[in-house]
Amino acid sequence: MASIDPIERRPLHEAAIDRLRELIFQGELTPGSRLNERLLAQRLGISRTPLREAFKLLAAEGLVELLPNRGAIVAQLDAVRIGETLQVMGALEALIGELACRQASDASIDEVRALHFEMRAAHARRDLAAYFRHNQSIHLRLAEAAGNAILAQTYRQLNANVRRVRYMANLSAERWDAAVREHDAILDALSMRDGERLKSLLSEHLAHKTASVLAALEPAQAAA
Repeated sequence: MASIDPIERRPLHEAAIDRLRELIFQGELTPGSRLNERLLAQRLGISRTPLREAFKLLAAEGLVELLPNRGAIVAQLDAVRIGETLQVMGALEALIGELACRQASDASIDEVRALHFEMRAAHARRDLAAYFRHNQSIHLRLAEAAGNAILAQTYRQLNANVRRVRYMANLSAERWDAAVREHDAILDALSMRDGERLKSLLSEHLAHKTASVLAALEPAQAAA
């Protein structure tokens, strides 16, 4: 495992969650691998208590599996469950697109536009971690802009379960570039408040991502 700089002094378990989540998304901590408390606590510069709290919260996100008397491992990926989750999210994103064009304030659209430019800048410098953060912020901001609290909450909960594989979807340079072009079209439709077009674009965007994710999971599922 590569060296990790000690985390800054903010709520330690929250900082640990961010670092561990990033390592899982980037594939450094692989599915099924054991999370060595001693080594991770040392590398993150924290004690085992906040680290264990981080494990519990990551387990709630589906990223970590807690084994009685055996510690924690990185959760395995379930292609069937992931596919089903993304299918539901596709329907939610379509509704989000339709509602956001009607309900979003001009200020909310400006926020999405600013995030889009930040995301594009990260893509230009090939910073996938920063790109993913801005990308997730865009999708969550769109969900909030739809003006339906239940819809936004449901979307956030489901998205937390598939964040790891959404990151995986852009590990292919070709797919990453295509995703950026899709986001350009998404922003244009939102700016014009074209609900039908945004609904269609968001559905297609997630369908492409789903296909990429499931293709990436095939080798791991075959080896399991």
